[in-house]
Amino acid sequence: MQRNYKIKEIEEVVEALASVRAENKKIVHCHGVFDLLHIGHIRHFEQAKGLGDVLVVTVTPDKYVNKGPHRPVFNEDLRAEAIAALECVDYVGVNRWPTAVETIQLLRPDFYAKGPDYREAEKDRTGGITLEEAAIKSVGGRLAITDGITFSSSNIINREMSVFPKEVSDYLADFSARHSADDVLRYLERAQSLKVLVVGEAIIDEYQYCETIGKSGKEPVLVARYINNEKFAGGILAVANHVAAFSDQVGMVTFLGVSDSQEDFIREKVNVKIDKMFLYKDDAPTIVKRRFVEVYPFQKLFELYVMNDGEDNAYHSQALSNKLREVLPKYDVVIVTDYGHGMLGPEAIDVLCSQARFLAVNTQINASNHGFNTVSKYHRADYICISENEIRLETRSRRRDLRDIVVEVAEKLSCGQIVITRGQQGCLCYDEEGGFFDVPAFAVRVVDRIGAGDAVLSVTALCVAQKAPTEIVGFIGNAVGAQTVATVGNRTAIEPVALSKHIESLLK
Repeated sequence: MQRNYKIKEIEEVVEALASVRAENKKIVHCHGVFDLLHIGHIRHFEQAKGLGDVLVVTVTPDKYVNKGPHRPVFNEDLRAEAIAALECVDYVGVNRWPTAVETIQLLRPDFYAKGPDYREAEKDRTGGITLEEAAIKSVGGRLAITDGITFSSSNIINREMSVFPKEVSDYLADFSARHSADDVLRYLERAQSLKVLVVGEAIIDEYQYCETIGKSGKEPVLVARYINNEKFAGGILAVANHVAAFSDQVGMVTFLGVSDSQEDFIREKVNVKIDKMFLYKDDAPTIVKRRFVEVYPFQKLFELYVMNDGEDNAYHSQALSNKLREVLPKYDVVIVTDYGHGMLGPEAIDVLCSQARFLAVNTQINASNHGFNTVSKYHRADYICISENEIRLETRSRRRDLRDIVVEVAEKLSCGQIVITRGQQGCLCYDEEGGFFDVPAFAVRVVDRIGAGDAVLSVTALCVAQKAPTEIVGFIGNAVGAQTVATVGNRTAIEPVALSKHIESLLK
């Protein structure tokens, strides 16, 4: 299909506007996602065109649409094509940046027009409208706010063309009738003032990307061709980064290896505002988990652990326990992610359980600790966030009713709130006063599940510490999970604005 002549690269639009400007014609610029073109958009464009002579519309590129991993519904080319079909629009371009600031500086319009939703700039969670207003003023233009009826593309998409199964759509409609976006988001916003300590093993996640060639000619060995590699800060390093995205005061206690410590890489990848309290193991490297991945489809072929995860070392245990005794009184919230690689022994666990003001715990199953790393290592917790397999391992029961198991573990650890993550089944949430809540999964695209549990624990623990209602905790957790599984490993930390926009989109 031939491309509409109105659709141009940004530089081509700049070139076309030179002749328009030479004729003293007024240029108007509109910008947005425009995921579903509706009558509100059309009236906005028509009113904007009335401010001048030439109307340029730029659309947010797919990679910067922050309404959740299920959006945009229509890709950037289709959105541009729909807008170009309107008579009042003269030029359409796909933006290359997260906001319109750079585009405004290139186009130098006389007016930058936004819809009535942006009349109160303080309600824009992204802060983009403030930056864009400064940009239009810097080129001698001015911001114009159009009037007219307001429709929500997200609301129409959720109601009429949802990407979710009916049971999820019904749940979201019911949840939004009981909880507004502000009800949910206040717990993320208030987390900023919490003083949070994260404790656990530092892990470097390496992804070795390859393409399988076939079987070796001489031995029954799978042969692959190396393509490239990627390295992430994982384990407690990823947890610290997630927490630091929401809280201004974050400390981290972890061990690095003396041999192959990778400390320079870790310091580069961990948020600069985190107070990094490194202890050192003189008989071990920093843990590396190396995964060999078939590029297409994204499929893990083999895993290699580089570590020394022997039994608890008395010297290391004492050093860790002393550090915890020193720093625990400074923090409101302590988040422990226990990967079962030998860092957290009985003495350190006792210090955590007895001295943390608020203790959130996750114990994880992996190939090196299966059956040995259960949550009852901790005799007390205020919040537990673990997978269904991990809590079933605690009671050695594959078939028993999950709710019975949760109640048993809650009583054993005197734990007030528990979230059980269940993959595509969402999560089961429990608190001793409100009982159980099932929250469905919101993920529509799963790229990689590595790090999802860590991200869910990191953000939900901040909410539980503020006494957030348990169902809201589960809702936030599943929104976090949906964002995390849509990217590779721990490539990026959860971003507050993107998460907030995702939650708002779900609840419209």
